[in-house]
Amino acid sequence: MTTAALGSPRTYQVRTYGCQMNVHDSERISGLLEQAGYIRAAEADDPDVVVFNTCAVRENADNRLYGNLGHLRPVKDKHPGMQIAVGGCLAQKDRGEIVRRAPWVDVVFGTHNIGSLPVLLERARHNAAAEVEILESLEVFPSTLPTRRESTYAGWVSISVGCNNTCTFCIVPALRGREKDRRPGDILAEVRALVAEGVLEVTLLGQNVNSYGVEFGDRLAFGKLLRATGEIDGLERVRFTSPHPKDFTDDVIAAMAETPNVCHSLHMPLQSGSDDVLRAMRRSYRAERYLGIISKVRAAMPDAAITTDIIVGFPGETEADFVRTLDVVREARFASAFTFQYSKRPGTPAATMPDQLPKQVVQERYERLLAAVEEITWAENRKLVGTPVEVLVAVGEGRKDERTGRLSGRARDGRLVHFAAGSYAGQIRPGDIVHTTIDYAAPHHLNADGEPLAHRRTRAGDAAEAARAPRPTSVLLGLPTVGVPPAV
Repeated sequence: MTTAALGSPRTYQVRTYGCQMNVHDSERISGLLEQAGYIRAAEADDPDVVVFNTCAVRENADNRLYGNLGHLRPVKDKHPGMQIAVGGCLAQKDRGEIVRRAPWVDVVFGTHNIGSLPVLLERARHNAAAEVEILESLEVFPSTLPTRRESTYAGWVSISVGCNNTCTFCIVPALRGREKDRRPGDILAEVRALVAEGVLEVTLLGQNVNSYGVEFGDRLAFGKLLRATGEIDGLERVRFTSPHPKDFTDDVIAAMAETPNVCHSLHMPLQSGSDDVLRAMRRSYRAERYLGIISKVRAAMPDAAITTDIIVGFPGETEADFVRTLDVVREARFASAFTFQYSKRPGTPAATMPDQLPKQVVQERYERLLAAVEEITWAENRKLVGTPVEVLVAVGEGRKDERTGRLSGRARDGRLVHFAAGSYAGQIRPGDIVHTTIDYAAPHHLNADGEPLAHRRTRAGDAAEAARAPRPTSVLLGLPTVGVPPAV
């Protein structure tokens, strides 16, 4: 039953789909609801409010949302007063269509007015009618909103929202708007506030993170920002995602190499290794330029782990184009790759391009790409057997940890490490630092089953042990690591 029926505070649940931006947006949504008096629902309870924070990038995003809404309808019918809200990119795109197809939805809000959600929920309750509010431009920079952080040891910090690129396959710029940059002082203030709460690692977020500074006319602003994070006491790891090759400059490479707390990990989308396909995608770089950046990064940081995104089956992609992608993958030697079959999205130029490829052709190429990537990532991981590694202990990274008796976390280069606690069993908390030695490599993770070399207790581990997440109140500033974002 819903707790509100018993006179308790109304409860909520946020269901998140999509990228790191959406995960961080959901932290803002949770913070807003808790500021408004809601409490997070216990897993066994049906919440009074369910919020879907949606993504519009993949072709099946619509089906997934409406399927989940359909499953909730009978639950809502049994619990009068329950509300359902839909936000995020799909809400920005579909607007009133959501209420037409799912009339039991109470609130629809877009990417530009997250802060309106509590008011919209109350208005919908009062009026007993759906509230749909979609703004065309940013109402309040998300960083000014309260946040319920999901981690005691790692935090997302937005440095910009929106994107000025016009990639023909991507609908995100149309839904998130043009790039808006935060002032450096605001960003650093948020980072310092997180560190004061015990956070050891921050990830700087932007739709095109290394174009940061375009709004105030400083092409070198991102490299300066990376260097400035090096002066924050207590901040041990800095990551960023996702950069664009066209904006990747030598000063950023130098800042990564020369700033001790900036991790030697780089997620840089390739999308295709074919110059013809890159041109059709309206990606303003070519394979030679991309590989040149990789070479410079590795010259400055030989231990750098480089990951990427690749799309297979873009309209007009020939077998020769695909082979060129495989060639670039083999030359780049990625630590991992997020691979996607091209997904037609209404409203994008690519959706109306000629020469859309048959599903069976795309599937066959996709499988060949997966095999090539796995062969390379496994070979690269095997090179690390016998090497020492520093692991930031995490929650939820190792799905088999309970069965295998291991703990899990991320190395400084972003690789997933499963490790044995050894004589430190029962002492290691999420957020602590463990030094250990790799003794086994798989394509997607590393194992360290020997006795750890060292264990360092941290303030982040203290916070995890106390079951509290950092919730800065004095500085409410950023938006909405390499890897799959955790569920919120």
